[in-house]
Amino acid sequence: MSVVLITGSGGLIGSESVKFFHKLGCTVAGIDNDMRRYFFGDTASTAWNIEYLQQHFRNYEHYEADIRDEAALRKIFSRYGKSLQLIIHAAAQPSHDWAAKEPHTDFSVNAAGTLNLLELTRRIAPEAVFIYCSTNKVYGDTPNRLPLKELETRWEIEDHHPYRNGIDETMSIDQSKHSLFGASKLAADVFTQEYGRYFGMKTVCFRGGCLTGPNHAGTQLHGFLAYLMKCAATGQPYTVFGYKGKQVRDNIHSYDLVNAFYHFFQNPRQGEVYNIGGSRHSHCSMLEAIQLCQEISGRELHWSYSDQHRIGDHIWWVSRVEKFQSHYPEWRFTYSIKEILQEIYLLNRERWQKSS
Repeated sequence: MSVVLITGSGGLIGSESVKFFHKLGCTVAGIDNDMRRYFFGDTASTAWNIEYLQQHFRNYEHYEADIRDEAALRKIFSRYGKSLQLIIHAAAQPSHDWAAKEPHTDFSVNAAGTLNLLELTRRIAPEAVFIYCSTNKVYGDTPNRLPLKELETRWEIEDHHPYRNGIDETMSIDQSKHSLFGASKLAADVFTQEYGRYFGMKTVCFRGGCLTGPNHAGTQLHGFLAYLMKCAATGQPYTVFGYKGKQVRDNIHSYDLVNAFYHFFQNPRQGEVYNIGGSRHSHCSMLEAIQLCQEISGRELHWSYSDQHRIGDHIWWVSRVEKFQSHYPEWRFTYSIKEILQEIYLLNRERWQKSS
């Protein structure tokens, strides 16, 4: 029996991972205690998604455990032992705005929770592959020092800059403002690398840009693309924070990311790091995203603008994925930015309208 353990299994990446590996015939153990509801309120709860997984995937086994609770995790790990072949760690406190309200909670979830999982993997299933969902926020606000030019609907990097095709893993993580969220995720990122390099474990950090897809319970503080489309579809107001609404993000569909996990799992490495995102294949500015949401939904978005940008926010971020593609050349993008937004709208509009 091959077992895949997934934390944050009710969330965007976690639930996509459940479906992907269940389809391959794996037994999937999911850990999720719906802390997203605690972070962002009832509308961000993942309970509906957890219920769906339990009803539709017969080899899915759910555990309502907290990753900060080492004793509870140890029971789960001990149940499966060396049958554990893959750990996908997608649980997190994901908002740099929220982290400033409860720094201890943020750090205990993101850093201490990750350490619990790494140590239990080392002691109970040392041959398992450990995939950590990191973030581009580990680079802090260093990207904001790039030479950018202002265009009509976006900021764009200078044409001949080395990062023209995206920011790679050589960017420094030092001497920048990370936000407390970025700092806690960076601590977990370095721990994951160290368990690979120091203990010889098969670990990897995927430093994601904007991760998105139809199962994203988007809120104002996290998951901007899903939340933007939700506001367009339901008539809720939306606020754009800073940079004239021209800030650029790449967006990767949850399926494309989990497919990257699968490729790494097939041929793992030790202590590896990859920037991962939509790259130039799938990216847009905030203003461009608003226009797309209006076109797809057929409704005008009611939005306002605030000059105050979010602390640690990036003006321009496009991930360079060439390192990962050089190691795993069979991996390909399957979703563009417009296809992502269309799917988010089509699969969620009825649920959004019922709850609004």
